[in-house]
Amino acid sequence: MNIRPRRNRRTEVIRNLVQETTLGVNDFIFPLFIIEGQNQREDITSMPGISRFSIDTLQDEIASCVELGIKAFAPFPNIPEHLKDKYATESQNPDGLYTSAIREIKKNFPEVAIFSDIAMDPYSSDGHDGIVENGEILNDETLEVLGKMALAQAQAGSDVVAPSDMMDGRIGHIRRVLDENGFQKVGIMSYTAKYASAFYGPFRDALASAPKMGDKKTYQMNPANSREALLEAELDIAEGADYLMVKPALAYLDIIKLLRDNSHLPVAAYNVSGEYAMVKAAAQNGWLDGEKAMLESLLSIKRAGADIILSYFAKEFAQYLKK
Repeated sequence: MNIRPRRNRRTEVIRNLVQETTLGVNDFIFPLFIIEGQNQREDITSMPGISRFSIDTLQDEIASCVELGIKAFAPFPNIPEHLKDKYATESQNPDGLYTSAIREIKKNFPEVAIFSDIAMDPYSSDGHDGIVENGEILNDETLEVLGKMALAQAQAGSDVVAPSDMMDGRIGHIRRVLDENGFQKVGIMSYTAKYASAFYGPFRDALASAPKMGDKKTYQMNPANSREALLEAELDIAEGADYLMVKPALAYLDIIKLLRDNSHLPVAAYNVSGEYAMVKAAAQNGWLDGEKAMLESLLSIKRAGADIILSYFAKEFAQYLKK
């Protein structure tokens, strides 16, 4: 038998015909960072090409993305220290930075989808995703805060709320709060398998949201575990999640595939700040081709089974497609 796989690699046209995995702008959600003030745009040193925007300049950034075909966004707030407290009360402010940003985006771009973040850490004086008491992260007490946060974001116009906190039972609690207040149409994208990863550093720099004490290992998942991700997925599905997410992406491609093979819900993967920064830093030093590394990284996430990719490369990828 004369089998030669190279025959299907001989020309670009043939390679394209037999390509198994493809990427398009509809696969992406673009994370954005919001700051207070007017006419503000601050470059984030640890994330080359990514900036923080005040609400007004954010509209210009979104307009440029929409022109490229990007229609889904995940905004994150950089909350000033003087507004942070133990119970993240600013997260429920209907006129706060985050809720105001959501309203303004939906007013100017009603066609886009907003995936808003549910977590205490940007608003917490402790920098944790839950209420801290005597060094312990309180689970059930935190759910009350998360539910109120989700309601405030839904009222502002969020299409999908995305709990990233990893508290037990939060999907069910948020679903009940939304439904009881008439927001049955607002979806929930659960950070189902969010690992206690070393790859979040630049993101915490962008939001000034690092923990003031300890770490997040009592609620985020152990990087050594994979079966535990199936348990988290089973619970999230039972509690009413509409999407499952794996975070980070590149170091957890096996987890993406695991959830894809064991669930019929859409699977998202977060190509996180550290993964982005590594490629950018290596490219700036001439150690690799940044564009090719970007494409290969994103393709691997899609190939592993992700239906949706949250990535800081989203705009750059869309620009690449326009070449």
